[in-house]
Amino acid sequence: MSVSVTSAETLTAPSPDVHGEAERETLKLSCALRQQPVSITLDGTTIFLAAMAVVLLIHFVEPYHAELLVSLVPVLLLIHNDYQNFLNLGPGGTPSTFQGYLRITWFRLWSLRDPFVAPEPDASHLPTSGILSRCNLPYRAGPRPTVAGIAPQRQLDQHGSRYCYRTLRRSMAKLADQNPTKFGTEKSCLEKHGLALFARHPLQTTCQGEICHVHDSDHSMHMCLHPDDIKHVLDKGWGQRHPLAWRSRLLKSPVSADFVMIYAPRDDQELQVVYNIIEAAVWYTLAEDVEMGVYLKTT
Repeated sequence: MSVSVTSAETLTAPSPDVHGEAERETLKLSCALRQQPVSITLDGTTIFLAAMAVVLLIHFVEPYHAELLVSLVPVLLLIHNDYQNFLNLGPGGTPSTFQGYLRITWFRLWSLRDPFVAPEPDASHLPTSGILSRCNLPYRAGPRPTVAGIAPQRQLDQHGSRYCYRTLRRSMAKLADQNPTKFGTEKSCLEKHGLALFARHPLQTTCQGEICHVHDSDHSMHMCLHPDDIKHVLDKGWGQRHPLAWRSRLLKSPVSADFVMIYAPRDDQELQVVYNIIEAAVWYTLAEDVEMGVYLKTT
């Protein structure tokens, strides 16, 4: 069985927002996501006080303890910088607190070594194959964007156009509106922020049947795909696996092994490719063909 949805929005005459004023507020979020290197600036007074502190430590404290205290300074600076970079990624599935940072630091020890190698298919899972081979997925132009973080995982550059972001959200909402017995949209179960598309009767029950979600800050997406389709996405440069997308008998990952990030679309052609990838995510979650399309902008 097949269902379809097409978005016909243009930049000059955008259609009404399906989520009204709430989404308009969301669209005001900045895409300026930054990761800062460790940097220290010392003026004359600070240099004098730091030198006096070292002299006093050497004079009044045992050498072992003085060495320990001095060596702790760069460690604390590194931790503080890393924590600030975690906060700079914005809201996501992990609370923006120091406790959340400690949790992510623990999981960082177990992150994937190579996020560009597809997982092996599991013959016990349905459907047994992907569908992206049908559409002859093109290569994504240019280098991959810079990606940082685990939860949240964010794209630091090449955020794509706001037009594509709005059109993508509305297409997801239209698919749910036109097929309310099969699909729904709501705040992401995994991300805790951003719009997500859900299957009402999923084969794969990842987080209440969530198919995909789009990030308000960087306009990228997360979704689950069949390993066959993950390989197509990785080989053609459209995304990368989540750092915690692995299976282990000893440790449970917060996400499934088929969880991937899809880079933000930058124009109409890339948006159509992202639609094809979403169709593959629907297929993997629901074993149903859908068609999502976008008309090109008119001049």
